[in-house]
Amino acid sequence: MVSLPQINIAINRLIYLLKTCTSPFHIYQIQTQLIRQSLYEDTTIAYSFITACQVTGLLDSAHLLYSQIQRPDVFICNTLIKAFSHTQSPLKSISVYTHMNKNSVYPNHYTFPFILKALSDLPDLKQGKCVHTQIVKLGQLNDIYVQNSLLNLYASGGHMDLCRKVFDEMPQRDVVSWTVMITGYREAGKFDDALTAFEQMQYTGVRPNEVTMVNALTACSNTGALDVGIRIHDFIRRSGWQLDVILGTSLIHMYGKCGGIEEGLGVFQSMEEKNVFTWNALIKGLALAKSGEEAMWWFFRMEQEGIKPDEVTLLGVLCACSHCGLIQMAEPIFRSLIDGKYGFEPGIKHYACMVDLFARSGHVEEALKIMKEMPFEPTKPIWSAFLAGCRAHGDLEMSEYAAWKLIELHPENSSHYVLLSNIYAQMGRRIDAEKVLELMKERGLKRDLGCSSVELQPQDHVHELLA
Repeated sequence: MVSLPQINIAINRLIYLLKTCTSPFHIYQIQTQLIRQSLYEDTTIAYSFITACQVTGLLDSAHLLYSQIQRPDVFICNTLIKAFSHTQSPLKSISVYTHMNKNSVYPNHYTFPFILKALSDLPDLKQGKCVHTQIVKLGQLNDIYVQNSLLNLYASGGHMDLCRKVFDEMPQRDVVSWTVMITGYREAGKFDDALTAFEQMQYTGVRPNEVTMVNALTACSNTGALDVGIRIHDFIRRSGWQLDVILGTSLIHMYGKCGGIEEGLGVFQSMEEKNVFTWNALIKGLALAKSGEEAMWWFFRMEQEGIKPDEVTLLGVLCACSHCGLIQMAEPIFRSLIDGKYGFEPGIKHYACMVDLFARSGHVEEALKIMKEMPFEPTKPIWSAFLAGCRAHGDLEMSEYAAWKLIELHPENSSHYVLLSNIYAQMGRRIDAEKVLELMKERGLKRDLGCSSVELQPQDHVHELLA
């Protein structure tokens, strides 16, 4: 019979090996010894083994050992739930949580943030609501870490009404609570609500962190709230925050989207570190500001500094050229893109920029040639850009052709029929104009009263392409 001192020596030796072990083969050997000597019931051993498995990427082995423990310690359960919550296998966290409940191992306030993190990755909210109920029953709802984890659970799935309910019932809220709300609204596309939450946070005196600011800046970008964006920038300056890549890029993006790209350029030049996303934000902002030549200058500077452009970079460059009619600059870049210089093929938005550029500049035949040669079927934005260019330069025959294509693509859209009818009216073909409106009625469509002649004029497609 093995004596107690011998067992302790064996345990200490295994713990030492687990702390220094980095080889999966050795992990498997230790696992065999743990099972053979029935040492896996020891909490310290089990914790050390799980930690070693986490380091070596062998969490399934940890889960296998855990499943053999008759009454696992809550600390062990929490460790394994946390480990799986940070992997692509959140269901394993739920499996551990279910196992501990079946074995009457009661979860504590450390358990719930981990399991709620795992549940936030699942599309179904049913299990999350069950855990929420258990939290209430066990009296753990007063813990702010648990409350914030519940907020994240509901916000991650876009259930902002439930998220708001939990938030409103919290007696105290910290920066994490507010940031989860702002981020949730932003991810749900409720940008006005995100900014409202941000304003409310300021009134309560809770100091924002970088994550708060990045999400608030994104909301500003999508609502055009330049005034709020400027206040955020002022706060960052007053607080002496370092403009890292993420925060600096968010500021540039906000200024570009809100019509303040000159301020954005100042931010760009003040940043010590930049990545491709930073350059993209600047180039896109200049494209939206119709500063095509300046956008091109920065693009060439980007290449000189060894930053490899990506799909978004080239889209910004081509849109900048399209906005300003820079055909001679756009053509060689687009040809290089097709020839594989940048390591990827042009997408449909890159082709759309070129169609818009040629049509906008009156080169209708060139635009049509690109549409025929591209490896995609032309979409509504492409036909709309082509049509806008044709109308701007008085090419009514091509306008008629494009309008019919739009009707073929979206026969349920009444504005296309009205547009075609107007084109026929311009051509003096009154009977055809009436026939188109009659066709619209036969298909059960009604004329949109908001569809005025002003809205039917050639419009800017660059904002749509850069969205």
